[in-house]
Amino acid sequence: GIAFIGTLTWMATRTVAVIREIILSRFDVDQKDNLAARKIYTQFRVIERVIIVIILIIGISSLLMTFEKIRQLGVSIMASAGVIGIIAGFAAQKSIATLFAGIQIAITQPIRLDDVVIVENEWGWIEEITLTYVVVRVWDLRRLVVPITYFIERPFQNWTRVSADILGTVFLYMDYTIPVQVIRKELQKIVKGSDLWDGKVCGVQVTNAAQQTIEVRALVSAADSSKAWDLRCLVREKLLEFLQSTYPASLPKTRVELKKSILLGKDSGQEAIV
Repeated sequence: GIAFIGTLTWMATRTVAVIREIILSRFDVDQKDNLAARKIYTQFRVIERVIIVIILIIGISSLLMTFEKIRQLGVSIMASAGVIGIIAGFAAQKSIATLFAGIQIAITQPIRLDDVVIVENEWGWIEEITLTYVVVRVWDLRRLVVPITYFIERPFQNWTRVSADILGTVFLYMDYTIPVQVIRKELQKIVKGSDLWDGKVCGVQVTNAAQQTIEVRALVSAADSSKAWDLRCLVREKLLEFLQSTYPASLPKTRVELKKSILLGKDSGQEAIV
């Protein structure tokens, strides 16, 4: 009896694992456009854990029920399940909510494995999804462990919800004398010489005009957030080098107008401004 139940439970868990490996082997998460693969991986990882938990609960319960004393204890508890049931219900409420949150994430998928997210002002990738928590790998290799209910109850940013490609912006502040068309040509030259650009978006716009400077925005696109960050840094550095070497007079400056005073009369106290 005990050996049979244990063997059956082990075989059931292994069967689930084998089915998962067979299905997931058809999808490659390492390819460039891996949205569908990450979707399947996320669903099966969560569903597999739920099924294994259910199998273990059934197996352990069946194993314990083979003992006569434990079976009698179970009957006694069921007979007086009033107060105990209420207490157990309150105690299990949080666990049940967490379990359902995991199932909901597997079905609706607000997050997937390798999604780029911003959680608690931290930018990183979804590294692991369990039934109770999610591990976010932050850009500096720290790990942020977040309760899985967080992604159901609170707002967060998902940069790869639909696709991995993303737009990046670079803001520069220049003098009014800068010829903007020259900046456009230089930006085209920079991105065309870089493998980070995906060839889709490249533009320059004057987004603001302040008292002493104008705000120029360079807009570029990349295949994913990591490349977008590197491309933004490259564009910023190259445009600054271009301005310093070619148009140094167009860097931000403060203008001061000096007026000369001429004394008209020694005793009159009058003066003229030239």
